[in-house]
Amino acid sequence: MSMFCYQCQEAAKGTGCTVKGICGKDENVAQLQDLLIYVLKGISVYGTKANELGIRNAEIDDFIINSLFSTITNANFDKNYFEANVKKGLLMRDELKAQVEKAGGKLGNDLHDAATWGSSNVNSEGILKKIFSLFSGSNDTQAEYTTEQLREKAPKVGVLATENEDVRSLRELLIYGLKGMAAYLKHADNLGARDEKVNVFMQKALVATLDDSLSADDLVSLVLECGKYGVDAMALLDNANTSTYGSPEITTVNIGVNKNPGILISGHDLKDMEELLKQTEGTGVDVYTHSEMLPAHYYPAFKKYKHFVGNYGNAWWKQDTEFKSFNGPILMTTNCLVPPKPEYKDRMYTTGATGFEGVKHIADGKPKDFSAIINHAKKCKPPVQIEKGEIVGGFAHATVISLADKVVEAVKSGAIKRFFVMAGCDGRMKGRDYYTEFAKKLPQDTIILTAGCAKYRYNKLELGDIGGIPRVLDAGQCNDSYSLAVIALKLKEVFELNDINDLPISYNIAWYEQKAVIVLLALLYLGVKNIHLGPTLPAFLSPNVAKVLVDTFGIGGITDVESDIGMFMEA
Repeated sequence: MSMFCYQCQEAAKGTGCTVKGICGKDENVAQLQDLLIYVLKGISVYGTKANELGIRNAEIDDFIINSLFSTITNANFDKNYFEANVKKGLLMRDELKAQVEKAGGKLGNDLHDAATWGSSNVNSEGILKKIFSLFSGSNDTQAEYTTEQLREKAPKVGVLATENEDVRSLRELLIYGLKGMAAYLKHADNLGARDEKVNVFMQKALVATLDDSLSADDLVSLVLECGKYGVDAMALLDNANTSTYGSPEITTVNIGVNKNPGILISGHDLKDMEELLKQTEGTGVDVYTHSEMLPAHYYPAFKKYKHFVGNYGNAWWKQDTEFKSFNGPILMTTNCLVPPKPEYKDRMYTTGATGFEGVKHIADGKPKDFSAIINHAKKCKPPVQIEKGEIVGGFAHATVISLADKVVEAVKSGAIKRFFVMAGCDGRMKGRDYYTEFAKKLPQDTIILTAGCAKYRYNKLELGDIGGIPRVLDAGQCNDSYSLAVIALKLKEVFELNDINDLPISYNIAWYEQKAVIVLLALLYLGVKNIHLGPTLPAFLSPNVAKVLVDTFGIGGITDVESDIGMFMEA
């Protein structure tokens, strides 16, 4: 096979993509992504030694986070990006090794291949010079690691390099958790928030995936520990967002259009959102959100911008039609990029960890320079209206907790019988119609708690309210799933319960990519049981690993709407 990838819900035939990714990535990108992860493991071999010696390297932390983020499903399809970062990573690895040796660290002679292959064999000064050359665009580094060498190495270090199915499953579950965690950390870092303890754990976990002496129980413990640090990363981002932009407020969002030309911003990064709004103010160009950027409307700091019109369209997978009708340029800030069609590819811009060959990329900066996309927008027609009306959101934990008395009274009176956490991701599969039907057929005395683009399956339905409490409470992005955990913990407190699982809350979560994985691990760490995942269980769970999750945590799949509602309501 030319590649193997099973990290997302759409893995071909429910087992894995072996020729081309359902997401659109080809074998070259897939193999280079595998190689980059292998390089990160090698860096972490020395990183863990450095951490033991009290040596902390922020550049290494950033590189690991950015690299993990770039390999998330639908983030980056640019093979040149990955080739350059593999080369840069090898140089950074060797520089870190030199730092450890200089500090007296004992490395031994039995280092894993991930830590030694392609070694530069030059001194620290020479490595630093090469890194500088790479950053500056010089070709001086190209001779050290050729494209041919990378392509020869890549197929040997992918997922299937671990032969034992169960060990492979647990290692990949851990890595996918780290990828999801990296997304939270990157967004937090963009707002100046960091947590070294999380970075130290990431390196420890990456090294653990190289250790053949670890038992399945050891790896399960690491997976749960990943959930613990996932909670920390989510809390870090939540605090960064709310301290910078205020706590989300209940907000009515327009889903129609104005008559001005516009820019459509998608993805998740609120710092990019802020800088784009500032730079478009007074230009005659409107700004619209798409998919996971919808919750930007809920933050008080963004409400002052009169040209921040509303939300255009729906979940990420509909961009192939919705981007065409928008007419103006589109800015992808993070993952959820679908390979663009020719009809709008020339209007696409990427930034941050996202990338696609032939698509214009806006480089990092403080601030980033969005003048090119703004000037492009001025030459475009206004967007074509595809919907009209309004939707309501902004039910993050601060808002819901402020309504706690009202919620508790509704539960005690019987007006609210059960809450359903229906957070997570949307996707292309026909089977995801299940979630629309599920929301429609839920009893009228139930409330949906949601976050992530899964909400687009039901957030425009007329589901009504219970005593003024909307039956769909949108906490925000998948990045805001932390809010749902905080809400559950607060309800446990106010109802004076000893176990979070005694709450009248059921979890029916749709998943797609690796941020959903870290949300799952975080919930498991917090003790939540009987979580149901759909539309299919992850292909990367071997039968034995799946059995452990079922037996220990009550993890389950979905069946049909009527049967599942009956099962949940009887719980």
